[in-house]
Amino acid sequence: MSEQGTVASDVREPVTEGEPVTEGEPDAIAGDGPDGACVRDEHGEIIFDVFARGCPSRETMEHITGRWGILALAALADGTYRFNALRRRVDGVSEKMLAQTLQALERDGMVHRAAQPTIPPKVEYSLTPLGREAAGRLLDLIDWLEGEMPEVLKARTAHDDARKSPAPSAGPSTR
Repeated sequence: MSEQGTVASDVREPVTEGEPVTEGEPDAIAGDGPDGACVRDEHGEIIFDVFARGCPSRETMEHITGRWGILALAALADGTYRFNALRRRVDGVSEKMLAQTLQALERDGMVHRAAQPTIPPKVEYSLTPLGREAAGRLLDLIDWLEGEMPEVLKARTAHDDARKSPAPSAGPSTR
């Protein structure tokens, strides 16, 4: 990623370089420009920057990398799931949180929701091509993390032990 972020390729109306992208434009991206959102480069292309407070890429990153988002995407990398099967796979997630997570990921184009008009309704969730790409990257992170857990646990123990031991004395008090 460049220093300024990632550039969108489907911008329709160029504006002045550095000009904020504002609501109401045909291809508007929410934000407030130099104060923390997306701006356009000299070619009129939107520059996305997750470090900018108002950039929509930050919200999408939160959806993908949040506790339930990362687990839902990783689980869906195994294939299509019905809601309750996915909930069982993502152990510990509430029905409400899974529903909210899936809705956010569907809105971001990561998850496809297929509802069949049966009684009772049959709803299945799967990854879109964009979601498969994100899940692949997350699975690499998960594999790395699981492989490094012995080192993480050693670091935690060392940290906790250091906090439990009393602070070294500076010698006798001279009051």
